[in-house]
Order: sequence, then structure tokens, then C-alpha cells
Amino acid sequence: MSKDNTFDFNNVLPIINEETEFFPLLSQEDEDEMSNADIPEILPILPLRNTVLFPGVVIPITVGRDKSIKLIKEAYKGDRTIGVVSQKDMTIEDPLFEELNSVGTVANIIKLLQMPDGNTTVIIQGKQRFKLNAVVQTEPYMLAQVERYDEEKPKTSSKEFKALISSIKELAQQIIQLSPNLPSEAGIAIKNIDSPTFLVNFISSNLSLELTSKQELLEKVDFVKRAKLLLEHLTTEIQMLELKNQIQNKVRVDLDKQQRDYFLHQQLKTIQEELGGNTPDLEIDSLRTRSKSKKWPKDVGTHFDKELEKLARINPAAADYSVQLNYLELLLDLPWQSYTKDNFDLARAEKTLDKDHYGLEKVKQRIVEYLAVLKLKNDMKAPILCLVGPPGVGKTSLGKSIAKALGRKYTRMALGGVRDEAEIRGHRKTYIGAMPGRIIQSLKKAGSSNPVFVLDEIDKIGSDFKGDPSSALLEVLDPEQNTNFYDHYVEMEYDLSKVMFIATANSLSSIQPALLDRMEIIEVNGYTIEEKVEIGKKHLLPKQREMHGLKTKDISLNAKSIEKIIDEYTRESGVRGLEKKIGSVVRGIATKIVMEKPYQTNISAKQVEEILGAPIFDKDLYEDNNTAGVVTGLAWTAVGGDILYIESSLSRGKGKLSLTGNLGDVMKESAAIAMAYLRSHAEDFGIDYRIFDEWDVNVHVPAGATPKDGPSAGITMLTALTSLFTQRKIRANLAMTGEITLRGKVLPVGGIKEKILAAKRSNIDTIILCKSNEKDILEIKEDYIKDMKFHYVKEMREVIQIALLDEKVKHAKDLTYVGHDHSKK
Repeated sequence: MSKDNTFDFNNVLPIINEETEFFPLLSQEDEDEMSNADIPEILPILPLRNTVLFPGVVIPITVGRDKSIKLIKEAYKGDRTIGVVSQKDMTIEDPLFEELNSVGTVANIIKLLQMPDGNTTVIIQGKQRFKLNAVVQTEPYMLAQVERYDEEKPKTSSKEFKALISSIKELAQQIIQLSPNLPSEAGIAIKNIDSPTFLVNFISSNLSLELTSKQELLEKVDFVKRAKLLLEHLTTEIQMLELKNQIQNKVRVDLDKQQRDYFLHQQLKTIQEELGGNTPDLEIDSLRTRSKSKKWPKDVGTHFDKELEKLARINPAAADYSVQLNYLELLLDLPWQSYTKDNFDLARAEKTLDKDHYGLEKVKQRIVEYLAVLKLKNDMKAPILCLVGPPGVGKTSLGKSIAKALGRKYTRMALGGVRDEAEIRGHRKTYIGAMPGRIIQSLKKAGSSNPVFVLDEIDKIGSDFKGDPSSALLEVLDPEQNTNFYDHYVEMEYDLSKVMFIATANSLSSIQPALLDRMEIIEVNGYTIEEKVEIGKKHLLPKQREMHGLKTKDISLNAKSIEKIIDEYTRESGVRGLEKKIGSVVRGIATKIVMEKPYQTNISAKQVEEILGAPIFDKDLYEDNNTAGVVTGLAWTAVGGDILYIESSLSRGKGKLSLTGNLGDVMKESAAIAMAYLRSHAEDFGIDYRIFDEWDVNVHVPAGATPKDGPSAGITMLTALTSLFTQRKIRANLAMTGEITLRGKVLPVGGIKEKILAAKRSNIDTIILCKSNEKDILEIKEDYIKDMKFHYVKEMREVIQIALLDEKVKHAKDLTYVGHDHSKK
């Protein structure tokens, strides 16, 4: 019930006017006089949002709508009589006639107050009920035609009626006593009301009811039915109050702050029991039940029981409760001794790997070896494999294929950009928002303690003031140590020895040496054109067809078309760019199918160019050997092999060596070593040592905008300089790669497979290599190099003998020594 009304029982005035400070209770005579008064046929209508006005009751209303303010001010200047009607939907800002309830109350404006905050408050008293008939006007405010809405008067002398009114009074008094928010003066007011009608209206107005329930009480024509309905609401209210008090009495104690928190929890617990929900005790029982069926080491079980007892002692309202609960749930969710069964069918494993990946024979062979040993021994510490190679060759997707071949779960952790050691080892659970490391999180997600775990981009790990994640990985990736991996959050040792870790990297140079030492390095080289063609036909085209909603009959690409895409639209070691271009071709055909344009299902090389546009790259074709000092070298790039021209030229000067072409320090040093070797062995190559001081040499490596570095162009530079100073021709269709020393030794270099394939693409058939690189050639399929000739050398003398012909180039320069006076030349 509301406490808005105040009563002065020492000064009850029959007439309420503007000067009245306290509003009196209505007597029966006042009520009869008020109900018999005539009402106007047309009334200004004031819509109410969240309350219902009953006859005889005084309420304050804050008026905010412009229409309502105009209505109040004009009525206040006149006879102060208005019609008050509640809205059906309180959210409507400007209700229409149809959106108002049909029964309202004639009201008299007693006071109009302008509040300090700018709002207008009006105090009104209900007089009698009316019914809306029709709207007369809507602007500037609503006027409506109304009629009286009289109630059926009860027989006040009957015993049933007296008992009904007495029950209403008694229940109202009890509600006031049970509710601490209601003042005791309200009980005195109810006791002093003589009129049964006003009593019902007064209580209906002040009872905490929904708006619809109050409107229902207002609209009841039969007074007895209205009184009975009010009695029902009072009974419900008192039952709610009694239940609330009963719950409070169960846990009432003298409280200090800590006891107060406990009291609130006990209240919540009692309410949960009433609703049939879970209580903290049930939660702890549930954790204990789960732990009994859990497969884990004995020490973990003991630790769990200890931590569970600690949870039972923590106040559920305390912040530590949720931290401890999350920790115990993690221990239960981790797959401590849960392992999937390995599939030892080696033939099936080979078939699975071949189906998913074309080529990559070395990797596939290593996986099959691991399976074979595991089958024989039945217990083996999992190897830590590191797949190293350029982007797009399928290193990450190999992890999924290995998991499928072994029949294990698969999980992946991207290490690119990880700079916080806690990402690997987790935070101590005492920290706010603490979490386990990503190793433990991934195992929880996999649901197995022996998954295939891919550590993607291990060369991209960073380090800062938060620690060094690569150092944290040392324990993870050491088969001798990872049986007892310690995560700061778990606080228990976890066995990672059954996990098959597969790391991937683009380069080994940025990996910490100690971490590199723990892994078995497997190089995943780029694909040959032939391999890319097969991958495009067997894997990429079917995948793109399916992605774009096409069928096999709709499009096919022959080997020449795919080769054109590889040569002229992609330049990479992998096949990621090739897949994108094949996708573009498929989309082009899909567009023609939808637009019903004619096309050939077997896409030719010409159609490829129509769809993809002009070629992006030119083939690196070998140039002639008619110019002295121009030699073809072989280079490795992140996107595969390439041929590289070393150009050199002479001009009259003082023996200055200039290097151009955006060269790195190592490459500049190679040129300096080549020049130094040539000067010191000039007589061996038939060169007058004195001419070095009369000619300036410029060595240039196109393209100038591309950064180039590395030692592998050493023998190429020396050959170019030797050709320049002897003016001898270079052998046709020849390319070379190798590092040199000041003593003239030739040292091995890397990336041989990619370099050889680049040479083949450029129609080069003769290659000079270091003798130590012969093993790399043996790993290349014979079909790819069957028309090529290889010369394996140990010293630069051998290189010059093979590379230079005795024949001079056309327009050879005269490099005869003429002394220091060049004025006559």
C-alpha cells in the first residue's frame, strides 16, 4: 500500500479547497453528495500512464506531456473539472481515443504546483465514475462525450456484506503491520473510514497491484463483486508478505558485516530450495561425483579432494569461491589419462596422406616410420617434427592429414605474434582473471592427451618485458622433459609425452637455437611446375568447383591451362596463389552459366587469359652469351627459385669497383672476394695484372628495386669478372650457384631444388654446383631433371674451365696495358 497520503484527524474538513494543508477522509454523507452530483456531457480527458484514480481518493500527478499541461492549466482557470482515464499501454506517448480504457473518473483539481525541476504537479480528487462514448476533439487536447457509470448499491444491512467489509479492513490492517515500508497512520485512517464504498476505493488505490487489476476494480458495476475481488488481492498480498517474513525469520541472527553476507547467502539458498534449484552444497556434491569416475593420476585425485574441501569452507558469496570453482572444473575437464587409439594400418595411412597432399614424400615417409616404430614398441615418446618451408606448401594442413592418418584428435595453436610467456605456461590462479596456458586449453578442447598438436608459425614468436615464450616452449618440446610439463594455473605436472607436436616455420633463422635443437627439421620444399599441375587438377580445381556450386561436367582445366596460370599469373613456391587464380577462373565460368552465355567446359589457355586478364609475370628465359661479363646465376626467394643475371662492365678509370642492384652486405662481400681472387690469380687466367688499375668495374644485379643478399652468387660474380677481363664468351645455356672463398674454394649453398626448377623453366640445360650439393640433386625426381647436365666442382679453376670458352665475344675490348698516361687514348 502507498504512503503518499497524510491525514490530520484533529481537523477534518468536509470541503477540500486550495488552502487545505491536510486532506480529510470522506464521510458517507460527503460521498453520497459527491456521487449524486451531475457531470458535464463533454469533458476534457487527461490520460494517465501508470495509475488509476478512484472516486473520493486524492492523488498527486506529475504532468509532462504538452497536451496534458495545456489541459490542466485551462481547466484550473475554469471549473477545475476534468476526466481522468488510464492508458491501455503505458509506453504510448500520445494515446488515441481507442488506446484509452473505456471507464474513467471525474476529477477535481485541488492544487497546481510548479516544481523546482520545472515539472508541473497537480493534486486531484476523484468524484465519480464515467464511461467514454465518443471523441469530440483531439487538439489542443482531447475532449470526449461521456455518460455516468453508476454502480449497483449493496444492501449494507446484510450480515454477509458487513462480514465482507470487516474482512477487508482486517486484512488491510495486517498488511500494514507486516510491511515495514507502510506507516502505521495508514492503519488508523482505514479504521476511521465509515463509508464502505470509500473504504474499497481507498484500499484499491493504495494496494500494490498491476494497472490492469486496478482498472478491473474500477470497472466492476456490482459493488459486492468489486469488494470480493479486492479481498482476493489482499489475500494474495498477505500470503506473499507472510512467505517473505517466514524466509527472513529462518535466518535472522545478530549480524556484523561478515554475518550479513552469510545471511544474504542463506536467504538465496532458501529461495533456491523453494524453487527447486541447485545450492552450493549440491554443486560440491556434483563435483565430487564427477571426480569418482575420472581417470587421472593418484596424486591429482588427492590434490583435487584437498581443493574441493577448501571450496566447501569458502563462503559462496566471496570472490574466491568462483575462482576455486573454475579451477576444480578445469581439473575435471582435462583429459589426464584419456587417450585415443592409434590406427596402425600403414597402407591406410599412406593412402590418406597421398589423398590429401601431392608430393612431400620425405614428410610422408617420416610419418609412416613413426607409425611403424610405435606399432612395434607400443610405447614411444612422440617426436617433435618441425616442417620448414615457404608459404602455401601445405605445412599446416599436413597436421590435419597426419591426425586423420593416425586416427587422433587434432588441435592447432597459432604462435604468430605471441609475446607473453603466460600464453604458454598460464597465470597463477591468485591473479584476477587468471587462465591456464594455451597448451592446457588446447588439450582440454581436444579432449585427449595424445592429439596431433600443430604449433603454427613457431618462427614468428616475439619476446618483450612479459617474458620469452620461445623459452617457455623449451620444456614443452623436449621429449625428455615434457612428461612433467608444469602450468602455473594447474599447479600440477601434466604428461605431454604422448602428444605429437608438429611445428611449422617459414625460416629457421629466427628460431632460438636451443629450441631448434629439440626439433627434428623436415624441409618442405616448393613444388615443381609438374607437381603444381597435378595438385591443381586433383585438389584445387575440385575444391573450388565445390565452393562455387559447380559440378565436374561444368568446368575442367587441362595441364596447359594450369601451367599457364602457374607461369604467368603466380610466382610462389606453394600453391596458395594458384588456388586463388583457379577460383577466379571458376567464378568466371559460374557467371557465364548464370547469365546463360556460351562457353567451353574444357578451359583452354586462351580462355584463361580472357578471364584473368593480361599475364602478371614474364617467364625468366635465358639470354644469349654474346656479351662478355654477363653470367646467369640461380637464386632462392621466399616464393621459389629464380634465375639471376650478374652483369659487369668496364670503363677507363683507376681500378674502382662499384656494386649496384640493391645488394645486401653478404652479396657485396662476395663481389669483393671475387675481385680479390681474380687479381691475385690474374696470370692463371691470362690477364695482365697491371690492367686492373686502369679500368673501373661496375657489377649490377637486376632488378634494382628488389633486395638481394646471400653468398650463393659468389662463383657467378667471379665468372662474370673473369669473362669481362678476358673478353671470353660464356658457355651457352649455362647457370651456376655456389659460395667462394679467397682461396678459390667453392662452398655449398641451399635452396638447390627450387633453383634447379627455375633453371629448367628458363630452358637452361647445364648447371655448375658445389660437389657437396650433389646429394640435393639426388633427392629430385629423375623425371624433372632428365634433360639437364650437372657439373660438380670444388675449386674456382674448375668453374672457369667449364664456364668460359676460348672464343672471344664480338667487338671485344682491347685491354692491353698502356701505362698511367691515358691522354692519347
